[in-house]
Parts: sequence; structure tokens; C-alpha cells
Amino acid sequence: MKVHVLTGAALAACLFAPGAEAHIGLSTGTPAVAATTQELSFAVGHGCEGLDTFRLEIRIPEGVGGVRPVASVFGKAVVTKDASGRVTAVTWTKAEADVLPSDSDFYKFTLRAALPDKPFTSLAFPTVQSCRKADGTVVTQEWVGTEGGHGGHLAADTTLPAPVLFLLPARTPGWNKYTVTEHVHDLSVFKDAQIVWAGSAAYSPSAHISGLIAQEPGTQVLREIHPGTDIWVRY
Repeated sequence: MKVHVLTGAALAACLFAPGAEAHIGLSTGTPAVAATTQELSFAVGHGCEGLDTFRLEIRIPEGVGGVRPVASVFGKAVVTKDASGRVTAVTWTKAEADVLPSDSDFYKFTLRAALPDKPFTSLAFPTVQSCRKADGTVVTQEWVGTEGGHGGHLAADTTLPAPVLFLLPARTPGWNKYTVTEHVHDLSVFKDAQIVWAGSAAYSPSAHISGLIAQEPGTQVLREIHPGTDIWVRY
């Protein structure tokens, strides 16, 4: 293993931040590690055209199993399954009497799910948000676009982006070696790491360590990772 050594101070522990966010945010309580069970929280900070949200449908991508919605004060969750029994969508609907006259509240919807064993890939959760006008007309916003997943590029299909979760590999404290199978454009997916090395290039979420990387002779700043690249990550 060829890993450059920086100062102990430079490798100070960094703060953990939640996972990928779209206009409808998606976060996890811990890093989204492949082949683990996680609580996924979808944050809705706005309605549609100034109207209150009264329904949210989250579509579950292939490979995600064991889906169970967490009870919410927003309203009852309804689970949709296919012929094999796999959960394909979870929909929360507000009681008629609870719909607000305008877009004034922030909502959070949570479900528990088993993530697939596919590290360094992005999972898109297409989401349909519905609001209702005073005359009963329903306005919907479909957050189903998948261009530019958090860790790599997915195919584009709309301008409204779906919530996306980037899966990280399992890790242990200290150095971990991985072979990346997908193109990683956004290195902030390693925001809970101390440093990432790929050959003579390095990345760190720490501004201090990043400064040392930029000044280190013979070392380049790591900006993206190509498929088939071996990397060393220190957690």
C-alpha cells in the first residue's frame, strides 16, 4: 500500500454530515453503507405553487428491500407491493381536515429499508408530491429526474431531480482499500472520511488537510474517481 503520510493534526477527526439531498432532501442517520439497514428521511420544505402538501408518494428502487414506513403525524402511510410482494412505493396522505390553507409547514417522512450490496452506486427514489387548491384541483410535482446522481451520473429524464442516495462500502476505523466500480464525480460522498488516496492524488473534506494536499510536492488534488480505480480511504 502506497499511502502518503500527513501530520497527525491534519488527520484530526471530521464531523459526519447526512447523505445526499435533492429539492426533496434525503438523509440517513449514519453513512449510507451498502448491504445495511437504514432509516431514510425525506424532507419536504415546500409545497406546490404556494399550496400545502397533502400527499407524498415515494417509489422504491429495485434492490431495496425490507421497507417499513415510520409512523408520521402527517398521516397514514400506505404500502404498495408488486406480484412478488416487493414494496414498490410508500404513500402518505393527510386527513382532509388537516390540509393547511397555504404552504407554511416543513414535513419529514421516514422509512426503514435494507440497502442493496452495490457500493459506489446511486439509488434514486422518484417522488410525487401532491397539493390541493381550495376548489379541489390537485397540483402535482414529480421529482423523478435522475441526472447527476450524488456519486455519479445517471440518465436524465426530467428537470425536477429525484432524491438520490449514494451507497458507500463497508468500512473499519483506519485505512480501507476499495476498487471503485462506478464513476464518482462528487467526492463529498466521502464527507465522513479523513482522507482519500488514489495513486498520487488525494482528497479530504477537511479544509486544513486539503491545503496540505495542495502544497505536497508530487501530489495532485483528487477531483473525481474513474471506474476500476483502487483507492485507500482513512476513516
